[in-house]
Amino acid sequence: MAAFERTFTLDLPERFNLCAYYLDRNLDEGRGDKVAVRVGDAARTYAEVSAGVHRLTAALRRAGLRPEERALIVLPDGFEFVEAWFAVVRAGGVFAMLNPLLKRKDYAYALEYTKASIVITHERVLPEIEDSLRASRYLKAAFVVGGADDGPLCSYADAVAAEDPASDLAEVEPTGPDDLAGWLFTSGSTGEPKACVHTHGDFAYSTETYALQVAGYREDDVCLSVPKLFFGYATGTNLMFPFRVGASVVLFEGRATADEILDQIEAHRPTFLTGVPTLFNSVLQSPRVETADLSCLRVALSAGEALPERLYADWKARTGVEILDGIGSAEMFHIYISNAPGAVVPGALGRLVPGYEAEVVGPDGAAVPDGEPGRLRIAGGSTALCYWGHKAKSNETFQGAWCTTADVFRRDADGVFWYVGRDDDLLKVSGIWVSPLEIENCLLGHEGVAECCVVGREDADGLVKAHAIVVCAEGHDGCDALGDALKALAKQHLAPHKYPRSFEWRTEPLPRNDRGKVARKLLK
Repeated sequence: MAAFERTFTLDLPERFNLCAYYLDRNLDEGRGDKVAVRVGDAARTYAEVSAGVHRLTAALRRAGLRPEERALIVLPDGFEFVEAWFAVVRAGGVFAMLNPLLKRKDYAYALEYTKASIVITHERVLPEIEDSLRASRYLKAAFVVGGADDGPLCSYADAVAAEDPASDLAEVEPTGPDDLAGWLFTSGSTGEPKACVHTHGDFAYSTETYALQVAGYREDDVCLSVPKLFFGYATGTNLMFPFRVGASVVLFEGRATADEILDQIEAHRPTFLTGVPTLFNSVLQSPRVETADLSCLRVALSAGEALPERLYADWKARTGVEILDGIGSAEMFHIYISNAPGAVVPGALGRLVPGYEAEVVGPDGAAVPDGEPGRLRIAGGSTALCYWGHKAKSNETFQGAWCTTADVFRRDADGVFWYVGRDDDLLKVSGIWVSPLEIENCLLGHEGVAECCVVGREDADGLVKAHAIVVCAEGHDGCDALGDALKALAKQHLAPHKYPRSFEWRTEPLPRNDRGKVARKLLK
């Protein structure tokens, strides 16, 4: 394995804290009166956000949060999430974030796994989390938005209001770049979610490389995200990255439906849209899209699942805005391969983000020639230290700055990376490895297909063949005729052994996890 040679050096001071890096700098640079966050009709300036963060920092320390202790954030998107995230890192704590729509067993697992001493949550989450909070051996206090004081549970509003923002308890913790800052959970597609442990410097590295050198955030941007802030993809694109340049962010609590996103665009005129392919497709299918004014958009980002080439073309034709598709992971914090403005290769994930290196390797760990598929090995200055509590898996995945992923790619002669799929999703048909993604992208080229997922199913002879689960587009019905048309399409564009032998027709959208990815394990 090649040594990681730094093509980008990030010189950080000996004392470095993400709250100072992302938030305090805006006051130092004269943006105190600028709107930082909008939620519906309400808005808070950078100075107002800073005051709230100072008060919460003092309250967290008063409750007993010590440096490097975990603080679990279980909140919907809103002002309190922003305050909580910055206050935890300002106090020297280690943030971990969970979806506020999870169930009791998920919170019980997370509280035991993180051993969180502080939890910041919402009264609407209490029916699912309260029993675990009261039973926790590690909890010192739970701050509840909308709640009242009751034992270890205390009112968020009252705790913040009781503190002086100028108190010594609100001072920034003198952490360094290599001190622990946050845990990012994996999607848990192969078991319980694991936490990737990151330092303060890791988050700054991705900001200075991807956010500034590829995505191109600017001070005059207004940013809107489809994924919610608990997901590291959105924590970066709709909180950290905009704050780094003094931009404004728009937050909303509700589900990110096409109507909701179009309403937010109409109300707030964002320039930066963080999305996922499913949402881009939903917007384009909405009857409102023909009259919607999308001229405010400057940049659209996509990640989380493959962006079909047809969807990119349709979005570009309707809006005139490129979608910068990319791939990142909790292990690396954020995106490390991406298309760039003016250099989009439709259907591909683009080129390496400056500051990162990659190899495509075979089963023996040796690099394969360009054009051949293999697992991606990525290196950069944002690589996690480990999976917390999973030493064997950590040793398998992390080798210094290098991270060996389960993603299968091929790199062409121009240095463009093409996603093949997850190694545990690949199918072996007629003795040859087949990428479900390749078949799915082909089927999506038919007007009768709104969504599809290809999995392996045994035929009557016990042999694995490609089986397509298809959600039909409006005006089309699942039937033998459509199946025959899709088989013919696949045979026209793919190798003979790749066409789907069987179909399953659905009228409801495919199941997805809380990151917006198709939940393949529920369909296999």
